[in-house]
Order: sequence, then structure tokens, then C-alpha cells
Amino acid sequence: MSSATIRCYIGIGSNLDVPLEQVKQALLELRELPESTLIQHSSLYLSAPVGPQDQPDFVNAVAEINTHLEAHALLDELQALEQGHRRVRVQHWGPRTLDLDLLIYGNESIQTERLQVPHPFMTERNFVVYPLAEIAPDFIFPDKTPLSDYLANCPMGKLKQIQI
Repeated sequence: MSSATIRCYIGIGSNLDVPLEQVKQALLELRELPESTLIQHSSLYLSAPVGPQDQPDFVNAVAEINTHLEAHALLDELQALEQGHRRVRVQHWGPRTLDLDLLIYGNESIQTERLQVPHPFMTERNFVVYPLAEIAPDFIFPDKTPLSDYLANCPMGKLKQIQI
């Protein structure tokens, strides 16, 4: 546990077993993370899959939390939530019941075998950039690049907000 409060952003996605309900349940479960507080979350979005196209569309969101957990401990908690949703890792970028990605951990850049923060490719993924911009429009990345720079170069494509 860290004594400092760290602001984090978590990407949430699902395209199996009633994805809308999987994401809504995950948002409730993020409220229960130890040593952490859910601050807010984006709207839910429907997005085309990245990678293999022979899979259902995804429901996505981004959540903002404050945590006292160290980055790898937070990753462990997120992976435990995925397992609670019966996440099976069969195919890279394949279908999944729940995917929780630690996108941003404070101002830190982390490169370990288990964790890369900021999350690789997040700035190229419309299903991350647009929900993040919704809840943190003035966000500045650890490398000092404003989110607006990435937003300008990331087409919305078929991404659409879900009205629930």
C-alpha cells in the first residue's frame, strides 16, 4: 500500500455473456476495490472489436479511481475481478467476458513484464480516448502530451454512445 493517493484510469470492456450487464456490474465492483475510491466513469460505448473481426462488438467505458494501492497490487485486484466474471484468455484481442485495463497510474510510466502504463495503444483506441475525454477533457499524459492531441488524431469511426 502506498501512503499517497494516486489517480488512475481504468478501461473496461466486454463482448460476451450480456456485455452491457458485465460492464455495469464491473463498475459496481470497482466501488469495492480495497484502498480505492471510484470517482466517476464515462458513459458506455459500443465499439467494433480490435483484432479478430469474427466476434461481437464491445461495450466499453473508462473509470477514474483514487487508490492507495501500488500499481501491481491494483493490477492484481483488477485481474481478480476479471476472474470473477469468468475471464478466459484464449486469443490475443479475442472475445472476453470482462477486460479491465490499467490505463493510467498517476504520472508514472511503468514498464514491467506484467504491466505497461500508460497502457500501450490506448491513444490509438477510440473506445478509450473518447470515454477518457468525456470524464477528463483536460487530461495531460505523463509525457506532457494533452489528451486533445490524441483525440484530434483518433477518428470516432463506428464508436457510439449507448443510451441506457
